[in-house]
Amino acid sequence: MTPLPKRKVSKGRRDRRRAHDALQARNMVACSNCGEMRLPHRVCQNCGHYKGREVISVDRE
Repeated sequence: MTPLPKRKVSKGRRDRRRAHDALQARNMVACSNCGEMRLPHRVCQNCGHYKGREVISVDRE
């Protein structure tokens, strides 16, 4: 026989354990060049700038 829990885990204890499982909104910062929102420490997808210089060239349509 496999081991089983000795007592039922209460709803409060179960929910407290799962308190950190919720998804969180991603932290966004404004691009210093174009003002578009982007992830920190990443190249801007709109203009291709990172830390004040152009890293990748983005085709404008």
